[in-house]
Amino acid sequence: MREVREWTAHAERIVRKRRDPVVVQTLRSATAATIAYVIALRLSPEPAPLTAPLTALLVVQVTLYATITNGFRRVNAVVTGVLVAIAFSLLVGLTWWSLALLLVASLAVGRLVRVEEYVPEVAISAMLVLGVTTVGDTAWARVVETLIGASVGLACNLLLAPPVWVEEAGESIEGLSRRLRQLMLRMGEEAAGGTPVDRAEKQLHEARRLDHDIVEVDAALRQAEDSLRLNPRVQDSVLHRVVLRTGLDTLEICTVVLRVLARSLTDLAKEREPEPPFEAETGAALAQLLSEIADAVVSFAVLVTTHLSASAESAEERLAAELRTAAGTRDKLALLLREEAERDPRHWQLPGAVLTEVNRILDELDTEHRTRRLFEELDRVSGEQRARMPRLTRLRERLGVTEQMWRNRAGFGGRTR
Repeated sequence: MREVREWTAHAERIVRKRRDPVVVQTLRSATAATIAYVIALRLSPEPAPLTAPLTALLVVQVTLYATITNGFRRVNAVVTGVLVAIAFSLLVGLTWWSLALLLVASLAVGRLVRVEEYVPEVAISAMLVLGVTTVGDTAWARVVETLIGASVGLACNLLLAPPVWVEEAGESIEGLSRRLRQLMLRMGEEAAGGTPVDRAEKQLHEARRLDHDIVEVDAALRQAEDSLRLNPRVQDSVLHRVVLRTGLDTLEICTVVLRVLARSLTDLAKEREPEPPFEAETGAALAQLLSEIADAVVSFAVLVTTHLSASAESAEERLAAELRTAAGTRDKLALLLREEAERDPRHWQLPGAVLTEVNRILDELDTEHRTRRLFEELDRVSGEQRARMPRLTRLRERLGVTEQMWRNRAGFGGRTR
């Protein structure tokens, strides 16, 4: 039995490694560069056509969408640089002042043709071509090699299909929700036990560090969004992107509100020191409420990352139940805070701010708010798509892929998938 478990764990590690972005990128790039070089040896007049593998290496990305967009921009940059070099070779030779003019012209033209991050490639291509004797032959050989490299890079991503990174993005979102939960639980425990100022400040710093986690999750989500674009293996890619993006937006708002809540608790601890910030019953109610909200945050993350509609319905019901429980505790806390304010009106605005902030988190997690937000984003995305690609929109409508179908697949009453 132990050997079976070890073998299973080893197999799981291999599968995870196979999907690791670094491993996937390394294997795809090396394969594309090698194939591009072999093909260029037969088609290019150059004895060492290294432009082809270089182009393939730069074009191949983790996602199909990134490969296509990078391939087009790189080919555009190289061809533009070659044309600039040909124009300069007909007018002047290679001198220090002509090189300076070439660089200025290449960088300016690169901005005009909108090759984005490949603007320096325009100047590099122009210098390499202008610096050789047989300008004409080398120029067209460089164009041919660039086209070979870009084509091979695109073909490798079509044949060696890159993974869809939705699962990894979902894991990042759930990981963020669990970190939020842990912080909320600690804040609740400190509130119930009487928070010293130094611990309150430590929690505030921890809440601020969550911004770095948001950036990492956003990067994982952008990679997932790119992997869904132009991917024939994925249906409803727009819906998937919108569901994940709006889910992360909600968690980001919750993170910001939690940081403000930590600041309010810190200020309250400072103002009432050496006394505890709350009375025992009020602190216990706040701890219970933060614990219930923490569970709801995790359930929300599970909801927006659930693949099957049946599981999404179950996750939605669990979230709704947790929010109802938290709302009841919130009402109890509101009464206790009002009674405290009546007995001790000093700094009454800080307990009021605490109540306002937990209310904001509950509103953001509300299933009806989630549904409204999701449909608004779907309307916005579909409107942009109609304006940007009217012919494709008309084709989808003829095929029956309408906005109402998106809404039906999104579900009702907060169900996201």
